[in-house]
Amino acid sequence: MDIKEIQKTKPIQELLEFSIINVDKPSHITSFGVVDRIRNIFDIKRVGHFGTLDLKVTGVLPIALGKACKLCEYFMHHDKVYVGKMWIHAEIEEDKLRAEMKKFIGKIMQKPPVKSAVKRVLRPRMVNRFEITKIEGKAVSFIADVEAGTYIRKLISDLGKNIGGAHMIELRRLRAGIFEEKNSHTLEKVSEAFRLYNENNDEKALREILIPAEIISEVLPSYELNGENLQYILNGIPIREEHFVEQPKEDLISVFLKDKFIGIFEKNDDGFKAKFVFN
Repeated sequence: MDIKEIQKTKPIQELLEFSIINVDKPSHITSFGVVDRIRNIFDIKRVGHFGTLDLKVTGVLPIALGKACKLCEYFMHHDKVYVGKMWIHAEIEEDKLRAEMKKFIGKIMQKPPVKSAVKRVLRPRMVNRFEITKIEGKAVSFIADVEAGTYIRKLISDLGKNIGGAHMIELRRLRAGIFEEKNSHTLEKVSEAFRLYNENNDEKALREILIPAEIISEVLPSYELNGENLQYILNGIPIREEHFVEQPKEDLISVFLKDKFIGIFEKNDDGFKAKFVFN
């Protein structure tokens, strides 16, 4: 699947109806506020985001346009990487602080903070990395690589219970699943790219921003149909072994006919039944 080629050649109107924008969220705007800004820029109704960032938190916030909104759940449940800064309340030796942070690497049990939209019960979460990058007095910069659904503010608060107190003062998301900071775009850049397209019919900048939602093939294993009985499949008939070019090995897959995305399918007793069909 050549996503770059699809991005370059797919009609721009089709991209606008089925694409993702990797937004660099600024501080002091909610994730829903970013969604509203994108909705207003493009004048479209269906817009969604892949995982909330708190008001003051900046960084990677993938935004889905049109039918790509139906793919949110498949993109958002992947590891996240953050950089930030915490304030240490009490004096502590660096070696001791590193040792205490190391205790939070691996599987932890975390209860969501009081101000959260989910039920406040202990949940297992995986922390892949939680390390110091710089120390300036009591201000400690860090990097954290964590499972989706891990609250960094709570992680630091829980660390603080072991070291005399700590709280987060800055946070930025560098990566959300396959979406990275180096490929993100400010709201101003997105707005200007659409203006150039809308007023001058200049697609270049907009094409660089609109990621074809066919990139789902990098998140879920992708398999190609042989083209037989396609209309029956689009109407809800399960896909059987003989419909694939290659028999799937996984239970949840993305399905294509060459470069055309067909949908998300899950294995059952009758074959693979559609969870989402794009038509």
